[in-house]
Amino acid sequence: MEPKFKYFELKLLEPAFGSKLTDLIIELDYLRKKKLGGSTHPRTFFQLKEIFHILESIGSARIEGNRTTIAEYIEARLHDEGTTDEKIREIQNMEKAMDFIDENIRNYPINRMLVSELHKMVVAGLSPQREGDATPGEYRMQNVRIARSQHMPPDYTQVPHYMDELFEFIQKDTSPKYDLLKTALVHHRFVWIHPFRNGNGRAVRLFTYAMLVKQGFNIDVGRIVNPTAVFCNDRQKYYDYLGQADSGEEQGLLNWCEYVLGGLKEEIQKIDRLLNYPYLSKEILLPAIEFSLERKVITNIEAKILKVAVGEQIFQASHIRKILPDKIPAEISRILRRLKEKKMIVSEKENTRKYLMSFHNNYLLRGIIKALGENGFLPVKE
Repeated sequence: MEPKFKYFELKLLEPAFGSKLTDLIIELDYLRKKKLGGSTHPRTFFQLKEIFHILESIGSARIEGNRTTIAEYIEARLHDEGTTDEKIREIQNMEKAMDFIDENIRNYPINRMLVSELHKMVVAGLSPQREGDATPGEYRMQNVRIARSQHMPPDYTQVPHYMDELFEFIQKDTSPKYDLLKTALVHHRFVWIHPFRNGNGRAVRLFTYAMLVKQGFNIDVGRIVNPTAVFCNDRQKYYDYLGQADSGEEQGLLNWCEYVLGGLKEEIQKIDRLLNYPYLSKEILLPAIEFSLERKVITNIEAKILKVAVGEQIFQASHIRKILPDKIPAEISRILRRLKEKKMIVSEKENTRKYLMSFHNNYLLRGIIKALGENGFLPVKE
């Protein structure tokens, strides 16, 4: 069947009071306001956020056909002195854009300037013949087709009008109870418009992340979220629900919203498990150390110290003297200094001699990601 353009009005929906979608809106609004808690140290949890940024970036690129595996990307991080591999650069672009959102979105309005900036970041340094765009940040000046879709995006001459309408919809003063519903509807409408020649999928998933952080779903005051996982756990499911929404029928749009918000709830609940330090240490951190030791990328002494770090969560030299009684204090200090240099441990605070385990060592990072995968946290299937 030949794709066709079908216009329908962009408007808020009113799900039935007893519907699953209404229940999801209520539950997610509660999670948005709930402060971070649990027994995991905030600095440890912050490191996990960085890992999830990596996974989100890989997952978003994979939706668009980038087949780079997690292992390949982590290997590339070991030699990150300016890659020429466009598939790696595409993922790096996503990481940088997510960092930009985290650092700036609280003071950045949701408008055309933000969308243009995100699109520029998405396609930076990529060939227009592949995953780049000849006019970064500029609306398309030609008609396009969407792969795997029966929807024909609007004529390019109408893109500015529909995008202005989208921003008006976002900025319209409505009750906070509609925030998440708006986010789901905006994600679909963005794809429906397809404002750029290339990079629309990556841009819209970043835009969705920006809207969620703006609404309070972030590590500072709310929950850390992994929104791309909602879409890339099952790529075909993502396209199927987008297709239902393309009909413009209320039920199709409600189904799409339920799919998005149901996925967000699942991801938030998964992330909250990591706030339970006994779970995190047993299921993620200790297996990661064993994985690294088995592959001889860390020494026996390093493994012993890291296990102390996991057991204590916050440790100092006195803990190490108990497991290395034959070492003099100066030697233990040197060992700890080397572990810091190798990014296996990190100071709890500046100018203190208390430490936590660090995941910034790329070899340890492999083990962490493997353990996360075995416990159902990865948005990407290898």
